[in-house]
Amino acid sequence: MEQRPLGKTGLNVSVLGQGGAAFGQQFGPVSIAEATDCIHAAIDAGVNLVDTAAFYGKGTAEEFLGKALAGGWREKVNICTKACRLDSAVFDFTPEGTRKCFEASLKRLGTDHVEILLAHDIEFADDYEYVFNETYHVLQQLKKEGKTRFIGMSCYPLPLLKQAIERCDLDVVISYAHCNLWNTRLLTDFMPTAEARGVGVMNASPLAMGLLTNQGPQPWFPGQPEVVAACKKAAELCRSRGADISFLGMQYCYLQKRIPCTLTGASRKSELDVNLRAMTEPIDQELLADVMKVLDPIRDWTWRCGNWKG
Repeated sequence: MEQRPLGKTGLNVSVLGQGGAAFGQQFGPVSIAEATDCIHAAIDAGVNLVDTAAFYGKGTAEEFLGKALAGGWREKVNICTKACRLDSAVFDFTPEGTRKCFEASLKRLGTDHVEILLAHDIEFADDYEYVFNETYHVLQQLKKEGKTRFIGMSCYPLPLLKQAIERCDLDVVISYAHCNLWNTRLLTDFMPTAEARGVGVMNASPLAMGLLTNQGPQPWFPGQPEVVAACKKAAELCRSRGADISFLGMQYCYLQKRIPCTLTGASRKSELDVNLRAMTEPIDQELLADVMKVLDPIRDWTWRCGNWKG
């Protein structure tokens, strides 16, 4: 599998990264056996980065990952986990809370360190100055202690994520739902700043929180009805051509050479197999152009998230 440099970290990461949200039962029940089979198959296929978080299933995803990586598998992957978000509406960005959350993650993961540690969804913080100072300081301390090799932050609003890399010396960030068939702001608005600072960028939610699937988004999707309607129309166009919009969406993300790694939430080997096939099958340029036209009315639309007022 193709690998790309992750900013200035020195890590070369697989273009496809294994996301861990689904292992936390975020989108329905997944057994430990299914999760293990999926993780092992991903590693065998060349995936060398796995992303998880304390928030996913309140630790369940990390527990599953820890068990799956036992017996020598841990040495084959880079682990990225996230602290500070404990539940849907429970956050703790204090140094004490961040450290406590991360120490619990290490136990669940069955390791004494991770490659990447991020402060999770910083847009939900009440005070961004606090995050850029106090939370950032404890991340630095954990890095100095050798418990994580690299540090960073994640959030949805790109202006806030840009502030984070301008204010803090971060190694890695995760952006989600900003590099896909209908929104490319990660490339146009964020990557120039990240590249200038040598910050590694991971692209999460390449199918835009379920928008770019036949099933569509979950009922709690926070975006505008016009976005949902346009994506549904694009999915119907793909079906009429014997194609799947999620497959096209993955192909599109892999082609973005400036993005080191795209994280997908496959929870079963069968889902992983589709993502792997999308990496090698040539994209249908005519279909892509037609889908882009359908999505043009909502091009680069975003929605409010957390406490960010920008």
